[in-house]
Amino acid sequence: MTADVVITGLGATTPLGGDVASTWDGVLNGSSGARRLEADWVEQYELPARIGAPLKVDPAEVLPRVQLRRMDRCEAIAVIAAREAWQDAGLEMPTEDSEPVDPDRLGVALGTGIGGPLTLLQQDDQMEAGGLRKVSPLTVPMLMPNGPAAMVSLDLRARAGVHSPASACASGAEGLAKGWDMIRQGLADVVVAGGAESCIHPITIAGFTQARTLSTRNDDPQRASRPFDVDRDGFVMGEGAGVVVLESAEHAKARGARIYGRIAGTGITSDAYHITGSHPDGIGQVNAMRQALRTADLQPSDIGHVNAHATSTVVGDVGEANSVRQAVGEDAVVTAPKGALGHLVGGAGAVESIVTILSLHHGIVPAVQNLEELDPKVELDVVADKPRHVEQTAAVNNAFGFGGHNVALAFASA
Repeated sequence: MTADVVITGLGATTPLGGDVASTWDGVLNGSSGARRLEADWVEQYELPARIGAPLKVDPAEVLPRVQLRRMDRCEAIAVIAAREAWQDAGLEMPTEDSEPVDPDRLGVALGTGIGGPLTLLQQDDQMEAGGLRKVSPLTVPMLMPNGPAAMVSLDLRARAGVHSPASACASGAEGLAKGWDMIRQGLADVVVAGGAESCIHPITIAGFTQARTLSTRNDDPQRASRPFDVDRDGFVMGEGAGVVVLESAEHAKARGARIYGRIAGTGITSDAYHITGSHPDGIGQVNAMRQALRTADLQPSDIGHVNAHATSTVVGDVGEANSVRQAVGEDAVVTAPKGALGHLVGGAGAVESIVTILSLHHGIVPAVQNLEELDPKVELDVVADKPRHVEQTAAVNNAFGFGGHNVALAFASA
């Protein structure tokens, strides 16, 4: 008999706020985390895209300087979000004398799309300028893609396994799927799961620009990210982390934990079609959503809303809309938070899962920000103008990534 997997804690740091409450408030109330980037390199390289969605609260305002110097920025924000989720779950930080969760039954599954290239590039500059002695001995632990998950496991003393999905923009959602799987297999009672990304840098901005995926609406950054809008021109590069505490229902109930909801099912597929583009028929996306519904024992009619990946790209949004129509139905209620958050890459699927969980928990679906005229090719009931109260017991969150990665998560009410 497999265990039900419930959600007992939420944590985030995003372009809208340094915690879950401010992020949720921003998504609901039409705020935007996008702004014009002021770094010197923006002018130096004459980048066509000069906007981004950096963190609202810098890690230096949260963690001690000595601790920050030993972590890449991506690792730091993963730790910040994980600590909030841990506290939100009603758990004390472990000490020499106290372990709130048996370490051998505590796991971590935390993904990232890019990892720690900020460290790699910085340390390369140090070596070019001053030679070997200028390179930090912590360079490799700071740049390795499993660094965020490893840092969280060290912080919480998790010994049931540490997993680091690296599936581009689907990484955070895959972290939740892996945590769900660990608990259902009986490998852990509690898993801290999610995703993190922090790589607003000239090389990533340049790369995405050359791939023609970034918005160049530089004069109006807050209105640049516009999922499903007929006038969309690409996404806004952001940074952020989202983490949830997953538990077996038995473990959560035994300690009297508050339960937000549960992960009812997951779907993971791959397109095997193109390194950056989705399959034109949406085969992988459709199958991921259907797999999530099947493993959750849900029907399309059970789904109160779909939280779409919808990055605000010209091709991607229409493709996903068609996939949702096939998997969930033409009457599906749909939202997309990237109009407010920007695109958090490896953190996107985790932060947007938190938005989905709260939408389900509170019975309210946020509106898509900057949606002024729905693309006529998007034949769905997209929530626009203002949040919509929806009586619902289940919802789906989509996350898709370069490489053909497709992850769909089915959430259900407690």
